Amino acid sequence: MREHRFIREVRAPSRRILGLTIGVTALFFLLLLRLWYLQIVKAESFQNLSESNRLRLVPVAASRGAILDRNGVIMVDNRPSFSVAVIPQEVADRDAFLATLSRLLGVDPAELLEKWEKGSKRGRYRPVILASGISRDQLEILEENRLSLPGLDIEMHPIREYPHGLLGAHLFGHLGEMSEQELGSERFKEYNPGDYIGKSGIERNWEKDLHGVNGGRQIEVDAMGRFLRTVSERVPTAGNSLVLTVDLEIQKRAEAAFGSQAGAAVALDVTSGEVLAFVSTPGFDPALFAGTLPAKQWREYLDDKRHPLENKALKGQYPPGSTFKIITALAGLEEGVIDENTTVNCSGSYRMGNRAFGCWNRKGHGAVNLKKALRESCDVYFYRLGEQLGVDRIAEYALKFGLGSPFGIGLDNEKSGLIPTSQWKEKRFGKKWLKGETLPVSIGQGYVLMTPIQLAAMTAAVANEGTIYRPNLVKRIISPEGKVLREFQPQILKRVGISHRSFSLVKQGLYAVVNEPGGTGGAARLYEVKTAGKTGTSQVVKLRKGGSIPYQYRDHALFVGFAPYEKPEIAVAVVVEHGEHGGSAAAPIAGRILRAYFEGKGVIRKPKPPSVAAPAQQAEEGAGGVTAEQAPEEREGDD
Repeated sequence: MREHRFIREVRAPSRRILGLTIGVTALFFLLLLRLWYLQIVKAESFQNLSESNRLRLVPVAASRGAILDRNGVIMVDNRPSFSVAVIPQEVADRDAFLATLSRLLGVDPAELLEKWEKGSKRGRYRPVILASGISRDQLEILEENRLSLPGLDIEMHPIREYPHGLLGAHLFGHLGEMSEQELGSERFKEYNPGDYIGKSGIERNWEKDLHGVNGGRQIEVDAMGRFLRTVSERVPTAGNSLVLTVDLEIQKRAEAAFGSQAGAAVALDVTSGEVLAFVSTPGFDPALFAGTLPAKQWREYLDDKRHPLENKALKGQYPPGSTFKIITALAGLEEGVIDENTTVNCSGSYRMGNRAFGCWNRKGHGAVNLKKALRESCDVYFYRLGEQLGVDRIAEYALKFGLGSPFGIGLDNEKSGLIPTSQWKEKRFGKKWLKGETLPVSIGQGYVLMTPIQLAAMTAAVANEGTIYRPNLVKRIISPEGKVLREFQPQILKRVGISHRSFSLVKQGLYAVVNEPGGTGGAARLYEVKTAGKTGTSQVVKLRKGGSIPYQYRDHALFVGFAPYEKPEIAVAVVVEHGEHGGSAAAPIAGRILRAYFEGKGVIRKPKPPSVAAPAQQAEEGAGGVTAEQAPEEREGDD
C-alpha cells in the first residue's frame, strides 16, 4: 500500500513537468511560426510599409497637348495650377484633418470626405487630391499651417487655358475629374485619382493622344512630413498636340455673327470635307468644369432657354425647311418628272382632296418654273412635285446624300436626323403613309429632320456635284518635339450618282436665290465673289394667328450656301433657333462666314478699323456686303 502511494507521488510531478514542457514548446512553436510569417511571408509588405513611413511617391501630371487651328495658332493651351493632396496613412485623425482643411479653404467638409474615400481605395500611401485650382492666397494659408496638417501635400498640375475665352467651347469640349467608374476601367489603368480627362468634344475623343504619360518623384520626408531629398524621379511625357482643320479667324467671325442668338453653323471645304468652322451658340465656359462648377452658374446654364450646354451643331435635329427643296428638285430632274421649263401656276395654295396647303406667299407667285421656284422658294411648285414623286422616291435621293445617318465627324453622340419613308412610318406607328403627308416632306417639314453637319455636307456635295466627304476636324497629330505623327487625308464616303445637268440646273436656281431680284437670300451676297444658296424656315409649332409668339414657339431660320459659284471652295450651313426667317436671320450670318473665308485668302479686302471707316461703310461691311436698301424685304412665311 505504501509502495503504491510512493509511486503515485513520484509520477505526479513528472506529469506536470511534461505538460509544462509541452505547453512551453507549443508556445515557442507558435512564436517561431509568427516570426516566420512576419520575417518571411510578410517581409516585402512590411519593408514597403517601413519605406512609406519616410518615402513619398509624388505623382507629376503630364501636360496635355495643345490644340491649334489649321494655321498653327494656339486655340487651347495649358497653365500651372495648384492642388491640395493628402497621404491618408500619415493622418491620425481624419475628421479633425478635414475639418481644419475645410475651414482654411472654405470648402464643404462633405465634399472633401467624398474625395478622400474615393481616392484612398487605391492605397493609403498614395496621395489623394482633395481640392484643385486653389488660389495663391489659399496656398499661402496652407503653407503657414502645414505643421498642423500632417500628411498634407501641395501638388502642381497643368490645367487648360483658353486664350480665346468661350470660343469653340462645344468643339473643344471640357475636362473633368475622373469618376470612380473610370478609375476602375481598363482604359484608364495608368491614370491616377484626381487626374482630369476629356468629358466631351475633341478633349474626350482624342483623350489618349492629348493626355500624355504621367511621371512621378519619390521623395524622403522627416517625421513632420517635410521634404528632405529626392530619391528617384520619372519625368512625365507631354501629350501630343492636335492641329485642327478649323480656321480660328473664321470661327471667331462665325460666332460673333450670331450675337445673342442661339443656333449652329458648320463650314466645310468643298474639296476635302475639312471643317473650317464649327459653331454652337451660346457657349459655356469650359474652364469652370475643370473645378467645382458654382451652383449659381450651373443653374443659369440650365435655366437659359437657349440651352448653352447643348452642342447644336452635333446634336441639334431640325426640320430643314426649304433648304430641303434642293433634294426634291434633284429627285424630280433625275426621275424625269420635271425639267427646267416645267411650269406650275401658284395662286397661294395647293389643294389635295379637301385640304389646302398654303404657300408662304399667300398672294401666289403666278407661273413658276424650276429656277423661279428655287429663287422665290415657291411651296406650291414643290407640293406638286412632291405629290408626283411620292415620299419613297424623295427619300431615295436624300439617302444618296447620306442623310438620315451620322456622318462620323469624330465626336461622340452625333445625331442621325430622320428621312421618312412609307415603310418607316408603318414600322414606327403601325400606320400606312398618307399622300397628304408627302407634301410637307417635299418642302422639308413633317417628319424630316437634319443636323447642321448634314446640311453642310449636303450643300458641299451639291457644290462639288456629287462627292460626299466625311467631315473631318483634325488635320494632323504632332509630337511634343514637333514631329508629325499622323496626317489625315480626305475620306470619300460615297458618290451620289446624279447627272451634271441636274446639278447645273439646281445650282442656277441657287445662284438666283442670292443674286437676282426676288431672291430670298440676298443678305448672303458677296459682290467680290459669286455666291449661291438657299434659305429656309422650319415650323416649330403650327402657325399661330395674332399676338406675339413666345420665343420657344417661333420658327427656326436656315440658310445653306457655297462659293465661289463657278468653282466652289467652301460650303456653309446656318441654323438660327427661333430666328423666324432664313432670309433675314440666317443668310446674313452665312454671308459673314463666307466673307471671313475670302478675306483670309486675300480675295476680299479686309475692312478698315472702325475708327477709320465711315459709318455707311461700316454698315455695309457689317452686313456681309449688303446694305439695308439692298437686303430683301423681310416677309412672313417660309423664308
